[in-house]
Amino acid sequence: MSEFKENWKLFWKNVWECVKASLLALIMYFAASSFLFMMTMQDEKVVGFTGGRLAWVIGCAAVALASHGFLMYANGGTGYERLVSGNMKRMSAGGTGVRISSHKEEKEYRAWRGFASGALVTLFVVAAGLFMGANQTAIDLALADPKNNPLSTGLAIGVLIVYFLSGWSVLPFYFLAQSGMVVSYYWSCLFGVLPILVSGIFYIVGAYGRRNKAIREQELADRAAAAAAAKPKKINYGGLPAENIEAACLRGLTETTFARRRTGRKKRCSTFLP
Repeated sequence: MSEFKENWKLFWKNVWECVKASLLALIMYFAASSFLFMMTMQDEKVVGFTGGRLAWVIGCAAVALASHGFLMYANGGTGYERLVSGNMKRMSAGGTGVRISSHKEEKEYRAWRGFASGALVTLFVVAAGLFMGANQTAIDLALADPKNNPLSTGLAIGVLIVYFLSGWSVLPFYFLAQSGMVVSYYWSCLFGVLPILVSGIFYIVGAYGRRNKAIREQELADRAAAAAAAKPKKINYGGLPAENIEAACLRGLTETTFARRRTGRKKRCSTFLP
């Protein structure tokens, strides 16, 4: 029973970690959707899917996905470091069953964690697509004849919220409907695959990137240690520092040369030479 409780607690801790990892990404998607809505809907005379609107849709979606990938890349590297730290602590425990209180296993790298974090972002995309698809008839009628078929207050507020929260996935289909094309808003749910793929792939790439960096640093440290060990050591005669030995030898050689010229006798500087 106690093991079941521990696993249950660990499950909810993992869920909470995935939620925290996706919060900042959700803010980026919300900001991109809001900016896209304001930039594409400010001119009421523009109707349909124009080149400018297409550029705004692609740009805002690309910025949101790139920001999400960057965040998950950093999370993957951090998770790998925590995994290495956890493995070292578990090895030091030696299978004794001693609980490591200072370590949080739910923060370690797991390959599925990135995809799970992206799935939380996808929930908003799918919810927006289902809402728009369920009310497509009323929305299309309002587009065709807004004076005679206006949206109800509640539906209008709901559509506005969807545009601000997940406009990057819904607005392209709205523009296509404005152009007279018959499209289903349910297809916008397929855009939910993008956050899952971006989050999961960049999370794994970030972990392996940090792993390769650690390996390179270890190789450089090993080479430096090997070079230091292979370097010949100087023997210090007389207990003097190396620079004093060299200075003394030079001084001794100078005195010997002067004595040779003066007396014609040979002197040796064996005292100073190694």
